[in-house]
Amino acid sequence: MFYMALLHNRVSNAELKERLMQETFSRITISFYSYIPIENPVVFRDELYKNLHTWQVFGRIYIAKEGINAQISVPEHHLESFTSYLYSYPGWNGLRLNKAVDDDGKSFWVLKIKVRDKIVADGITDPSFSMEQKGKYVDAATMNHMISNPETVIVDMRNHYEFEVGHFERAIEIPSDTFREQLPMAKEMLAGKENTNIIMYCTGGIRCEKASAYLLHHGFTNVFHLEGGIIKYAQDAKEKGLELKFHGKNFVFDNRLGERITDEILSVCHQCGAPCDHHVNCSNEGCHLLFIQCSNCAQTYQGCCSDACKETIHLPIERQKQLRSGVDMGRNIFNKSKVRIRPRLTNQ
Repeated sequence: MFYMALLHNRVSNAELKERLMQETFSRITISFYSYIPIENPVVFRDELYKNLHTWQVFGRIYIAKEGINAQISVPEHHLESFTSYLYSYPGWNGLRLNKAVDDDGKSFWVLKIKVRDKIVADGITDPSFSMEQKGKYVDAATMNHMISNPETVIVDMRNHYEFEVGHFERAIEIPSDTFREQLPMAKEMLAGKENTNIIMYCTGGIRCEKASAYLLHHGFTNVFHLEGGIIKYAQDAKEKGLELKFHGKNFVFDNRLGERITDEILSVCHQCGAPCDHHVNCSNEGCHLLFIQCSNCAQTYQGCCSDACKETIHLPIERQKQLRSGVDMGRNIFNKSKVRIRPRLTNQ
């Protein structure tokens, strides 16, 4: 009975967040991935959960037969034990751990480990596709050198809302909401450049590594990808005193919603158009739209994306629950290419 209780959280998010804020020790936000196959993901998931729970690790982890994808928060005093445990698995000794650039330790407040078909949804159905043949790794110094060559093609393999707040110089945006849409789009956009040097990058490396293998599978020859993604690039560039070729903010998929790389503001508030790169989720739980909002609009709209949502949050709680009952908002993200005016999403 205790074994089963360990594998599922029974405490409300509000209480878990409060516990996190009351912690007296420091946490480190880490991301890592591996495309080394896992024979039995379900058994591995249960074992991993029990061990990480012991060390008070929080975060989001996906496990599949193709490998693991993790974004976690580790108590600093447990970091050595956690690392030793992780490195004890076959093929994972020395696995790259990307530490957050701009970290307050409040990135996660619960541990969730899920078994999926893929560690990153790619839409690839070709049985002959393999991750064994992938692009060459590029470090921070080489990235800078290759960007300075106008013949090099730099491809951002992140979603449009990530690109909007920060990206590398001369980077090509693949305007999409999902990675599975981006792969065939990237191949189409790069047609005719099969023999050109192409560098792909993403947040931590997992998407651009698979994208590099995808292009090679489809006949491209000179494909590179940024080792450790933007996170490692920013750390290495600052440590080595390299010029930062990434400008703005790096969007991250945790409670922070971004870590600042440079002071430049590349995007604007989706409500008033003022310079801003602060992502928020609409305060209306029936909407929860991810969008960019400045402090003035946050006050005016009380953290909501529209007047309609602002009105909704003042309704009785039970009425709000009724309005959103059975409504699946899916991945509700502001997309300027699809929405030309400020969205008015509500369940009224």
